[in-house]
Amino acid sequence: MSPPPSPNNPPAITALTEAEARLELTKLAKEIAHHDHLYHGLDAPILDDATYDQLRQRHQTIEQSFPQLNLPDSPSLKVGAKPLSSFHKITHASPMLSLNNGFDEKAISEFLIRTRRFLGLDDDAQLAIFAEPKIDGLSASLRFENGQLIHGATRGDGEVGEDISENLKTIADIPHHLRGNTVPELIEIRGEVYMERADFMTLNATQKQAGDKVFANPRNAAAGALRQLDPTITQKRPLRFFAYSWGVFSGTAQQTLGGNIHAARHHFQQWGFPVIAPARLCRTLDEIMIFYDEISENRSQLAFDIDGIVYKVNEIDLQARLGTLARAPRWAIAHKFAAQKAITRLKRIAIQVGRTGALTPVAHLEPVNVGGVMVARASLHNEDEIMRKDIREGDHIVVQRAGDVIPQIVESLPDKRHTDSTEFIFPHHCPECGSIATRREGEAVRRCTGGLSCPAQAVEGLRHFISRNAFDIEGLGAKHVASFWQDGLLREPADLFHLHQKKERLRQREGWGAQSVFNLLAAIEARRKIDLPRFLYALGIRQFGLESAKLLAHHYGSLDNIMRAMADACDETGDAYATLVNIDQIGGVMAKDLLTFFNNPRNLAVIDHLLQEVEVDSFKTEHQHSVITGKTIVFTGKLSLMSRSEAKANAERLGAKVAGSVSSRTDYLVLGQDAGSKATKARALGIEILSEQQWRKLCDENAI
Repeated sequence: MSPPPSPNNPPAITALTEAEARLELTKLAKEIAHHDHLYHGLDAPILDDATYDQLRQRHQTIEQSFPQLNLPDSPSLKVGAKPLSSFHKITHASPMLSLNNGFDEKAISEFLIRTRRFLGLDDDAQLAIFAEPKIDGLSASLRFENGQLIHGATRGDGEVGEDISENLKTIADIPHHLRGNTVPELIEIRGEVYMERADFMTLNATQKQAGDKVFANPRNAAAGALRQLDPTITQKRPLRFFAYSWGVFSGTAQQTLGGNIHAARHHFQQWGFPVIAPARLCRTLDEIMIFYDEISENRSQLAFDIDGIVYKVNEIDLQARLGTLARAPRWAIAHKFAAQKAITRLKRIAIQVGRTGALTPVAHLEPVNVGGVMVARASLHNEDEIMRKDIREGDHIVVQRAGDVIPQIVESLPDKRHTDSTEFIFPHHCPECGSIATRREGEAVRRCTGGLSCPAQAVEGLRHFISRNAFDIEGLGAKHVASFWQDGLLREPADLFHLHQKKERLRQREGWGAQSVFNLLAAIEARRKIDLPRFLYALGIRQFGLESAKLLAHHYGSLDNIMRAMADACDETGDAYATLVNIDQIGGVMAKDLLTFFNNPRNLAVIDHLLQEVEVDSFKTEHQHSVITGKTIVFTGKLSLMSRSEAKANAERLGAKVAGSVSSRTDYLVLGQDAGSKATKARALGIEILSEQQWRKLCDENAI
């Protein structure tokens, strides 16, 4: 048996097989979604920020290493959590994005390299980066029209937040009217609501003396104050605000904000907002790391809590060129501080069965405080991981809420091993249904073969179907789904739309009154019409998250087209298969999972039953319309006017489809320098070939 690895050397991502990566991404996505809800939705986090960020870092790195994997409910597509129902909802005029994270100098260096490459800059080209501390508080957006505060909202899920206008107006740092002569007609100021440490200590002392709730940290105290339904309570809490960014604004970036972050901060101050300090404009990686080290060493002397440093491309016009990814801008990154470790005892290992039948080992620990948070459970990945680390029930182990997964068992401690420690025998039968659990060659995961006959798989599939990015049915929680399945009320997704026929049975259930049943049935009825990407995502196709579903919807337009194409694509020598694998970001592995799903009679029956109950809208693109909308573009050779990444982003912004190779369905081939076989194939197929200059002119002149 191999010796356990060092705690400083977790399993390398480069050593993961595709199957192992797929399994880990699924587990990570579930962990992140749970903690997003606790943090953003309930203000009751059980992980510190450093630990949570390490979880996202691992997930993001695996996705980058295995780009063909895009699992359902990918955290890369989401920012926070749904707003609570106790406040009115506000849709942000522009999304409130989160930030990607880096945890060491190498990650920041790679960020700078990616940024220069996207912009087509030389490696040694100067790039101004604005650096400022990352406040550990609650993000808020403030909309001002003609200088007057109209409303304020939380981040929420990034698209929709909670209207907390009256509470925000009680914060002295937030002006109700912008000052000065440079006030724009419209601007959204974004920043962080927080509480200084000294004020937090005073508040907790007062709370304790009065016998009221004592808060765990300043962020929790600020969150609790900001979400009071009575603004007079919020007013009594010592909340502060830092402005750090903006959303929509009228005029040009130069006129409104001075053209860069450094200048924008001066405008914020003139209008009446405090800004974060210390901050610094850096031009090299060395300067960035010097600032990071200074802040790290002196963070305890700051009046407020921070959990890292944020680096942003200083020039606003460069930010616009760089654009955004699903949940974060390309032009910024957060450099986060490290997490901590602790030693505890592993009491037992239990097996959980997921939606795809994966058997996942979970370690139950003697609760231990790790960096101020009690940890009682940790994932063990798979049976190989248990063997490789020689982890036994009863062992003393090192646990950290960082790195591989959160929480993670780094290693066992054989020198502390008792005689009653026992090796864990991984089951070969599903603990939920008793079916054989098999493991394919080359895969790390063992799966239950019971399919929909397995309660765990069936229930998890239904939970996924009603989840936020799928049918988003409010009032039906995870426990309800399990009990409805157990009692035969739900067996497949279409059964949801038959519940109105079982109203009396629902009303007789414990905890279900007439009003709760009415609300549930109304929520279900509201979902009888759904957009195509959500419908595809709800089906739970392996490897396909919402972003992948959008790709399919964008390329095929309707569910009918997709189903016909999937049937035709079974012939791997035909055009339909070539078109599928040619879609950017969808290759052979993902195509195989798609074809397996759409050519499975049981899945087709599920879809058919659903289509008798719901209407699936054809895909409506939100891209800017132009003469290239809907066209398929292939780029080849080295581009000189912009980087390949920027060219691709611009094409998609105008509604075009970007493919990786030339086929009979290609509309344009854009030719850069040193083009190869793609140009030869395009000429043979009679495809129109454009120079980079012609392509740029076509885009510039025909965008509407």
